[in-house]
Amino acid sequence: MQQPLVLSDVDQKSLRRLIFQTPFNATTLFAREDSSEKTYAYQLKIDLSKDGQDIQDYVNQPLYLRKHVSYEKSFLKNYFPNHTYYLPASAREQLHYLGCTSEERRPAGTFAKDIFNRLLIDLSWASSQLEGNTYSRLDTGKLIEYGQAAEGKHHSETQMILNHKEAIEYLVYSDQDIGLNKKTIIDLHSLLSEMLLQSPAQSGIVRSFDVAIHGSLYAPQSMKFVLEELLEQVLKTALAIVDPFEQSFFLMVHLSYLQAFGDVNKRLSRLAANIPLIKHNLCPLSFVDVPEKTYIEGLLGVYELNRVELLRDVYVWAYIRSCKQYVAVKNTLVTYDPFELKCWREQTAPFESSSTYD
Repeated sequence: MQQPLVLSDVDQKSLRRLIFQTPFNATTLFAREDSSEKTYAYQLKIDLSKDGQDIQDYVNQPLYLRKHVSYEKSFLKNYFPNHTYYLPASAREQLHYLGCTSEERRPAGTFAKDIFNRLLIDLSWASSQLEGNTYSRLDTGKLIEYGQAAEGKHHSETQMILNHKEAIEYLVYSDQDIGLNKKTIIDLHSLLSEMLLQSPAQSGIVRSFDVAIHGSLYAPQSMKFVLEELLEQVLKTALAIVDPFEQSFFLMVHLSYLQAFGDVNKRLSRLAANIPLIKHNLCPLSFVDVPEKTYIEGLLGVYELNRVELLRDVYVWAYIRSCKQYVAVKNTLVTYDPFELKCWREQTAPFESSSTYD
């Protein structure tokens, strides 16, 4: 089994393409008709690195040409925090540059709170779409804001959106309590899986049975005590990583690969990937417009080859796209100086007290 790569640099030409060929129009999400939203996402194409393309070519082969593989402990064991890197130095530097906000010295989660209403809808919608959910962004907004379920949708699709809402609220408004620990992961899984599992008792519980990965020859570990130990090791390793982007991507890779729960592992990994970003007041990752096919291919590369390059291409592309929209959203928000606001209120008080209203 191929070991994790220690990457010291990345092809600068490929990185520049990822950055400058990731267009975003701030009105795009609102201008699209509901019926064309998914079509639009499918038409987007991520410009892959050479390694990413090699992985994509492999996982697109028929199953009979690919190898049966099981969980490989060395994939995690051979990752040494702050020495092994899935994200090259140049990529991490660029992501810090793009994702840095003016809130870095303020309490954890400040930036996420500032853009919360937009993030709540975007992340709930986009993450659900990656699971095949057919809710439009408009209907997602109606459900989250007004509790209005879309007509003609299966109840599980509606529940999936509502579960994302609860989980994202937990991430953003429990920022002093959440962290890279088992309690947070268990809580997230419980929220994301509520009323969606065959047995409600499986929610927030590490599994003790086999699971199969659709379209893959990967067989995850199935012994409960081993899964619990590996989950602890994943979180311990992630906690030791200094760079928040490396932390974020590491969690996205290994929580998906481990498949510690009976279902909802990918959703868990996407929301958990936002924990380091929220804690450091960096722009969050919404996954808006990420092509589902390329995302799944990236995961298959992790599952079957223990290679992260294709999923890394998806992560970087998605994060650049998120930065372009949320920095724009933040710039439209009015920031009040408490002292100036107090002075304005004192100056206008006489006029307000003498006013009459019909």
